[in-house]
Formats: sequence, structure tokens, C-alpha cells
Amino acid sequence: MRIIPPSRTLLAATLSTLALAGCTNVYTGPVEVTRFVAEQRSAELGEGAIAIVFPEEMSNKNARATFEAAVAAQLRELGYTIATQPGTAGQTATVRTGREPIQGAGTRRSPVNVGVGGQTGGFGSGVGVGVGINLGGGSDGPRVVTDLAVRILGPAGESLWEGRAQLETSMKSPYTDTGASARTLAAALFRDFPGGNGETVTIDVSDLEGTE
Repeated sequence: MRIIPPSRTLLAATLSTLALAGCTNVYTGPVEVTRFVAEQRSAELGEGAIAIVFPEEMSNKNARATFEAAVAAQLRELGYTIATQPGTAGQTATVRTGREPIQGAGTRRSPVNVGVGGQTGGFGSGVGVGVGINLGGGSDGPRVVTDLAVRILGPAGESLWEGRAQLETSMKSPYTDTGASARTLAAALFRDFPGGNGETVTIDVSDLEGTE
């Protein structure tokens, strides 16, 4: 019987562990959040009735309901009452969300394009939230980015607040799950609401546990 020296045994075990870790392809990035506040109207935020609307059609009805519930929960925490009909509320929260593949680990996305009174625009490239994406390798495996953008409008349709949160994950990350990503993005987006005008912050997902 061949006896392997302890040092070589330890090395073999270490390499085996690293190989197994490399096969998991689990990656969860921090949440990147950008927010804008109409400071002269900030006193109106966080009170009264607010309606939640999706200005763009979402074919995935389950995903829509999940994101709506996540946003509604955060708005209630802020002090809002959720209105069931848009016409009965003084304020309106417009919600856009989507999911895109990232071709290659470490690819950086373009800057966030939001601003009070500006155009937030839609997300995605034909890939709906909750749809599996099969991409090539990369050191950390396949990745997707999930976006959530919310704009709060006043009675006359003026922008009072808006923000966008995005989260990069591998397909095997637990945060790629639609429910988990919706709750995490919403919690990050409304953390320390309303936030600083024009600020961009990154929040580790572990800091959001228990706040979704």
C-alpha cells in the first residue's frame, strides 16, 4: 500500500475542495441603488394613500404580483396606505422591473439612467423575470442582473422621488429566485428612505436579511 505524506494529503484535499467550490458557480453581488429626491417636495413622501402601477406590460403575471407585493410591503413600512384604485390615491408609485443576462463574469453595466423628471425607461432585452437563462462559463459562472425601478409621482403627475436597484447573481444563487430578488431589491431601494439626492450606494444582501 502506498502511503501519501501528510503534506500531499492536505494539498490534495485542498485542491478537491477548491474544485468542488468552483463547480457550484454561486455568485451574489451587492445591491447597487441610485436615488433622486425632489427635495422641495420631500415632506410629502411617506404619508397618505399611494397606488402601485406597472406602466409596461409584464407577461409573467406571477413575477408582477411578487414585485408588487414586495414594493407594497416597503411602502407600508414607510407609512403609506396602499390604494386599490389609482384614481383614489394622492400619489402613485410606478414600477418597472426586468432581468438581463450578463455575457461573462465581471462585465460592468452602463451607468444608471434615472433622475427626477427624466426618463427611467424599461429594462430587459426580451428576457422576463423568472425565466431561466443558459449562458457560457466565466470564472464565477453564468450571471444575470435583476432591476427594480420605482418612481413616486404626486397628484399632478410630478416626480417626487425615484430610484433604481440592481442585483447581479449567478443562476444558482438563492437570490436569483423571483421572490428573493424582489424582496431584496425592494428592501435595498427603500432603505433609509428617501436617501440623498443623486446618491449611489451599494448594500450587501446580508445587511438586508430580516428587512424584506
